[in-house]
This record gives sequence, C-alpha cells and structure tokens, in this order.
Amino acid sequence: MTEAKVRTLIADDEPLARAGLRRLLGAVEWIECVGEAAHGLAAAEAIDTLTPDLVLLDVQMPGLSGTDVLRRIRHRPLVLFTTAHAEHALAAFELGALDYLLKPFGAERLNVALERVRAQLGDARTSAFERCAEALGRAPLQRLFVRVGQRIVPLALQDIARFEAVGDYIAAHLAGGAAPHLLHLPLAQLQQRLDARRFVRIHRAHLVNLDHVAAFRREPGGQLSAELKDGTLLPVSRARARELRDLAH
Repeated sequence: MTEAKVRTLIADDEPLARAGLRRLLGAVEWIECVGEAAHGLAAAEAIDTLTPDLVLLDVQMPGLSGTDVLRRIRHRPLVLFTTAHAEHALAAFELGALDYLLKPFGAERLNVALERVRAQLGDARTSAFERCAEALGRAPLQRLFVRVGQRIVPLALQDIARFEAVGDYIAAHLAGGAAPHLLHLPLAQLQQRLDARRFVRIHRAHLVNLDHVAAFRREPGGQLSAELKDGTLLPVSRARARELRDLAH
C-alpha cells in the first residue's frame, strides 16, 4: 500500500533558503511540497488556504513573525521552526515541545526532525498545535513537555519540586527523586510563565514549588534555607530572605 504523502509548505523570506529546502525535501519520498511563502502574512494565508499537514516556518519574517503566524491561523498543521538565531525561539520550542532547525542545516538534521514529525502524524497533530499555543500564550503554564529519546513526555508542574539553573540549562527536578529533565531556556524566562503563587525564586539558581517545601529555616550561621519535603536543602539569597522572613521558623 502506498504511503500518503505529507503535504508541506515552506515559509521563509530568503529565496536561497526556500530553494535549499525544496531541494532537501525533494529527496524525501513521503513529503510533497504544496506551496511557498516569502513573508508572514503570505504564510498565514497559505496555511489556511492550502491546509498543509506540515509547515517549515521561519521564526523571523517581514510582516508577521513565525510565532505571530501561529497565533493568526485557523488551520492546525504540524510545525518545524527554522531560525538563524536560536536564542529568539528556544523558549517557545522547549515549552511547546516543538522541534526546530538552526540554520544552516543539512539533510541529516532535517531528516531527524522529519522523522519526529512522522511520529506525531495522526491523532497527535492537534495536541502538538495546542502545546505550541499554550507555550506562546500569556496564561501561566500548567505543564511542560520534554523529549525522552524519541518520545515527548508531559510533565505536570504540580509534580515538579524545583527548577535549578545549571550552566545554559534548567534542571527540572521531580518529586520522588527521578532523574531531572533538562530545559534549554533561562530560569528567569521560565519564571515569567509560571504561577507566582506556587513557584518562588529563592536564589539566582533556584526556583521552588511551595507545595513541595516543608519549611524555611534559619541555619546556625544565620543563612535562611528552604527545606523540601524530600529532605533537599537549598540556600535562600539575602534579598529573598527578607521577603520570606515571616515564613522562617
């Protein structure tokens, strides 16, 4: 039985980039290019008119950015972002569990991303779009999505005891001691999307879920610490200690 082709739209304002994508996609048997767009407004119109299964969408385009295009369209395709500037889009990619292609990229990197797309076709398509909508929205996030091998795994924020800045990553520590998951975005940027009534920044490197804090306590040397229910002790900075002093015992 012949596999149905995945109808694909290319949206990029650079003619050479579009030509390169056409060439790379032409070598993928199960992909059919159904159109191109050279700016954001054209991309939004083409997505709703052509209803592609997949869009390779540049983050930075004239008229509308790639993320603005997603906010505007009615049709819900799978999306692979392309960008020359990872820092402009990594937060949305991580929070929405969408793949991205960092320019310049070749056939090998594209094929890895396309196989991930292939795995999400079918019933997962709507949930993938909704993940993106949640990530790009303004309301506090209720869950994160992390990639474990070839799977995308949802993490309920209520199950995350703390976030820790580790170099260029964030380690999301689950209650119960499971191995942490790494996220590729700044801690301050993640904090902006969390419910401030639940998640509190106690230190430049630590953001805790108050539901998993057993107590704030004063150490013998005067340092305030946060004691988590699993026994983890985390330092509280002086600035945050002043705000939390009424909670210390």
